[in-house]
Amino acid sequence: MLQPQAIASQGPDFSPLIMGYWRLMEWGMSPQQRVAFIEHHLSLGITTVDHADIYGDYQCEAAFGEALKLAPGLRERLQIVTKCGIATRARPEHQIGHYNTGKAHILQSAENSLRHFGTDRLDLLLIHRPDPLMDADEVAEAFMSLHQSGKVLHVGVSNFTPAQFALLQSRLPFSLVTNQLEISPVQQNLLLDGTLDQCQQLRFRPMAWSCLGGGRLFNDPHYQPLRDELEVIRQETGASSLEQVVYAWIMMLPSKPLPIIGSGKTARVSEAAAAVNLSLTRQQWFRIRKAALGFDVP
Repeated sequence: MLQPQAIASQGPDFSPLIMGYWRLMEWGMSPQQRVAFIEHHLSLGITTVDHADIYGDYQCEAAFGEALKLAPGLRERLQIVTKCGIATRARPEHQIGHYNTGKAHILQSAENSLRHFGTDRLDLLLIHRPDPLMDADEVAEAFMSLHQSGKVLHVGVSNFTPAQFALLQSRLPFSLVTNQLEISPVQQNLLLDGTLDQCQQLRFRPMAWSCLGGGRLFNDPHYQPLRDELEVIRQETGASSLEQVVYAWIMMLPSKPLPIIGSGKTARVSEAAAAVNLSLTRQQWFRIRKAALGFDVP
């Protein structure tokens, strides 16, 4: 069973893998089936769940909350992460998709999330995307208000550059505890651009989304050489799936990312959880890097 780990010196304890609920509405589960699914990943030690206000056209949080109402004891066993700051056209008042990191929007989004989940606090609230109109002082005011009221225990960001992270951090009296980032063999830009270096420098662990490249890793013909190499390494390591090898590749990074699992199938979630016991050699890690990029190190 997975054991919780601190994600920052002043941060919460999260499970080393996180259950992502981005596609919850596509899984076709009844509320009772959602309860069973949550209980399954809890039994593996995956206690942290990732949401956003906009997921499922603003429906996923409430659907998850329905399951929590059916089994009230689940809430105390979970750490709930959610995000805000994007406004999509799924709501008729939004004539265009846009970012909104204004204080009023953040406060209202947090209140909506609390209501949807049927809880009195969010374990972690993230700004979902960098906003070119973001006023760092205004975001900080919203974060401080939510933190001081006890409605949000910790705050962080998602998809921020190091400079954007440092700007918001400079306005806060407490630490941002994570940056949720796209990390996968097919998305390696962040490995050398300073983003993960900042995580190491400040000693917080990033959350890794789209670890399987949004399906491209398995579906895109361009990545057949990568799949071939993953299969060879799967056999070398005794892993039960290519996905396990990918999660192990991500978790080997020195910033110790927490991979977000995106599947609604219990078997795949169980396989993902087993990746924490899989070790790659340095050369195996670089073989995967080369197979994905198509070239060796300089």
